[in-house]
Amino acid sequence: MQQCECGNDIDDARYALGYKTCLICGEQEARSYKHTIVPMPKSNYIVVTDLELLKGLNSSHKGK
Repeated sequence: MQQCECGNDIDDARYALGYKTCLICGEQEARSYKHTIVPMPKSNYIVVTDLELLKGLNSSHKGK
């Protein structure tokens, strides 16, 4: 088994999938990211991680 930087063991199957952190550290890292899924008119959904991009996509937002 591999070791996470916190000292916990990383399961071999998890490590083989490319995860370099234990489950606890991985959850903390995942919770630190914020994103929104936005449906686009007559199109697909997009993932938005930048608030300014989200404001630009919102046609009702008038620069406030």
